[in-house]
Amino acid sequence: MLDTVQMQEMQRRLQEKYAGWWEPVDPQRGLNKLMWMIAEVGEAAQILKRKGAQGVMEQPDVRADFVEEMCDVLMYFNDVLMCYGITPE
Repeated sequence: MLDTVQMQEMQRRLQEKYAGWWEPVDPQRGLNKLMWMIAEVGEAAQILKRKGAQGVMEQPDVRADFVEEMCDVLMYFNDVLMCYGITPE
């Protein structure tokens, strides 16, 4: 499992790779990143609401969708941290 330092480093590399495609990571865009993260949390919650915990645990397609949304949440979470220079230290 990745720790916070590894996750932030991976996110930095992705930001570099997709520079020009993705919105930059800076304090002026922190609110945007936070709003995108909240939207992704909502999508994950909708899956749980519609399919329940049992669906997420037992139905491979539902689980895959849920995992994808949670990965998006983590990505935006790390973006928000990076926007404001927040590190594990």
